[in-house]
Amino acid sequence: MKLNRHPLQTASLGFQHVLAMYAGAVIVPLIVAGQLDMSQQQLTYLIGIDLLMCGVATLLQLWNNRFFGIGLPVVLGCAFQAVAPMIAIGSRYGISAIYGAIIASGLFVVIFSGLFGRLIRFFPPVVTGSVVTTIGVTLIPVALTDLGGGSSGAEDFGSPENLMLGFGVLIIIILINRFTQGFMRAISILLGLVIGTIAAGFMGKVSLQPVMDASWLHPIKPFYFGTPKFEPSAIVTMIIVAIVSIAESTGVFMALGKILDKDITSKDLAKGYRAEGLAIMLGGVFNAFPYTTYSQNVGLIQMSRVKTKDVIFTAGIILVLLGFVPKIAALTTIVPTSVLGGAMIAMFGMVVSSGIRMLGSSVDLNNHENLLIIACSVGMGLGVTVVPNLFDALPENLKILTENGIVAGTFTAMVMNILFNVLRRKKPVESEQ
Repeated sequence: MKLNRHPLQTASLGFQHVLAMYAGAVIVPLIVAGQLDMSQQQLTYLIGIDLLMCGVATLLQLWNNRFFGIGLPVVLGCAFQAVAPMIAIGSRYGISAIYGAIIASGLFVVIFSGLFGRLIRFFPPVVTGSVVTTIGVTLIPVALTDLGGGSSGAEDFGSPENLMLGFGVLIIIILINRFTQGFMRAISILLGLVIGTIAAGFMGKVSLQPVMDASWLHPIKPFYFGTPKFEPSAIVTMIIVAIVSIAESTGVFMALGKILDKDITSKDLAKGYRAEGLAIMLGGVFNAFPYTTYSQNVGLIQMSRVKTKDVIFTAGIILVLLGFVPKIAALTTIVPTSVLGGAMIAMFGMVVSSGIRMLGSSVDLNNHENLLIIACSVGMGLGVTVVPNLFDALPENLKILTENGIVAGTFTAMVMNILFNVLRRKKPVESEQ
């Protein structure tokens, strides 16, 4: 069914998606630049090119052709699990080695995308539903931390002002969804953020200085930090990060397939992985980051009930424009963290409810083994998120697979499904022979 939306409505919905992922996208360059002692000019470039490449990566996935692009309404951003490895590589080999490793890992994903696409049989509803539920529950602590002020060590963390702003935004979103319909309900998150930011302004919590200091134009160029270096150990590390990102993206692809009532085939997955690999390679060429599918935008799609690709296309174009014009991009930085946190609770909570709905509608919950798969995978994902130092004693390369709750929960669900369902189905066939 074709929707006749006004262009301003589509732009508002697209901007809402940009706001949903903006904080997650910008925090990565801030952390990496700080740890590698980059200058303010280098940081400015890194943030700008990151936003631009987020938009390019998103458009690559939307462009559904015979070679790449899954064609789902997905938004891509820099992979947070790449932060620690990038810092480690940069500290040991220099910044150029980071981007050599990123380019090589992207090429690896492109070459082996077809093989990864065959993993679809390891993602039946019990695995997909568990993964989606895990994505939601592991993101809730992030939302609550932001609602309190962004860092538990901050002086105003959990202050009455932050709590009032965060929960006030959540209440506004709830009321809009209760008493409005159509477009107003679809942009409830955006309205909540705007109203919350205005309220924060009256409380003296909004500064326009970042907008005043930002320049109007942001030039880009390949290999901004110099010719890339290809260090074998760095390449292996970033390939592991890429595989982890693919595992996370697979859960998001399958979740969106359920939301859109679309069957995701191995060919679809392969094209999605190939687009992600191309985005990673471009990130390396333009000295940005590895890119992966952002799960928070799935919650926004579920919340807004707007599932069309034109909205995500608009979000991609907005990100590209923000990358070229830092002064406009700086406008989104004035939204206080506590305001973002209030909106995130609603979005991430919708991801949880989406996973529960998938489990309830497609999985036999009277089967004890299915319940055990769900229990262990969600428990592992949440446990790793709550106790992040559990695997600190492991080697660095193994920690990449264990320090992310979403990835830990995904692999747990996959392995247990193979153990309880895939191997069991094969046994009777073998015995009959």
